[in-house]
Amino acid sequence: MKSKKEHRRKKSYQKVTLETKLLVVDQIVNGQLSRKVASKKYDVPRTTISYWLRIYSTLAQQKIGMSKNQEIKKLKEKIEELEFVKDFQQDIIADMELITGMDMAKKSLPKTLAKEIERKKKDRIKENGSMDVLGSLNKPSTNDLKPNKNNK
Repeated sequence: MKSKKEHRRKKSYQKVTLETKLLVVDQIVNGQLSRKVASKKYDVPRTTISYWLRIYSTLAQQKIGMSKNQEIKKLKEKIEELEFVKDFQQDIIADMELITGMDMAKKSLPKTLAKEIERKKKDRIKENGSMDVLGSLNKPSTNDLKPNKNNK
């Protein structure tokens, strides 16, 4: 039978400066450290770090601290959106160049984008035929391809 309870002494921690607190909060919010690793690195209890996060991180920073999977998903969605916008803009430029007959992309855009627009223009011409300056469609006729029997 135990007659006395053993009392454990509470672990004492040193006071931490405001700069260190803000540094820890910033590293955790930016995903450089986890709370557990920060606790060991700076010799501070995890509950204290959680308290610092509530006090010193702004609402925007708290929302930013998302999991890796959420961040990857969000970035993939953003990539898809930007690719759609890029394709749409390239289609418009290609159509304008076909209508006006002027090559604006070669002069004002980087070579890679200009090449993509040229490819889109060629695809449009294959699909629809060529367009003249007034925008009327000049589709190749099957009659033009057949040799004339009258001209011998």
